[in-house]
Amino acid sequence: QVQLVESGGGLVQAGGSASLSCAASGEFYAIKAISWYHQAPGKRREFVALITRSGATQYADVGRGRFTISGDFARNIVSLEMTSLKPEDSGIYYCHADVLVALSDGREYWGQGTQVTVSS
Repeated sequence: QVQLVESGGGLVQAGGSASLSCAASGEFYAIKAISWYHQAPGKRREFVALITRSGATQYADVGRGRFTISGDFARNIVSLEMTSLKPEDSGIYYCHADVLVALSDGREYWGQGTQVTVSS
């Protein structure tokens, strides 16, 4: 079993910054990639950013240029630095991991989410 625990977020003023972290723990062979997703109130969960174990990154248009994802896969921690925040960035941010629980057994896990509220 793999546990993902998000931290960070909270209340931020528009134009401000926030930093989120996702820490993975449990029994597994390796983490292949970790992503962040955003779910605004009443909307579906949407992809924000991804980082692979090799360091490759991807961003959704909404965060490109404003958000930076980084990871320490030796410690199984991934961070999302968010700048120039807008009210529409408010919502719950979820951590998602693609994990090899064994050499040939890949699974996906979600964290519980952390709330970010951007006030105008």
